[in-house]
Amino acid sequence: MDENNLPPCPECSGAYTYEMGVLLVCPECGHEWSPATGVSDEGEAGVVRDAVGNVLADGDTVTVIRTLKVKGSPTGIKAGTKVRNIRLVDGVDGHDIDCKVEGFGAMQLKSSVVKKA
Repeated sequence: MDENNLPPCPECSGAYTYEMGVLLVCPECGHEWSPATGVSDEGEAGVVRDAVGNVLADGDTVTVIRTLKVKGSPTGIKAGTKVRNIRLVDGVDGHDIDCKVEGFGAMQLKSSVVKKA
């Protein structure tokens, strides 16, 4: 691959990628990928999947698969709680679902703790 035509990092979009053997490396975030998979991963960019691999979309209904502790609540969110009308966001610390949970109000959840209903 030509040095001037290296793709940006699929993780952080850094422009300073370089080749190291058969892999491409991003010096900004340390992400390593092969050029062949880097192209296919960009097609998956922005795709949010639940804990079992189903693709989630805005407006979906999901079920919480394990009991979650909620700061300020003695009980938390119990496993099996249905959450309707989710909205996908680029949240902080892996929280990529914005929603309203009945009895708790607005909050963000991680897609790894929900299953599409």
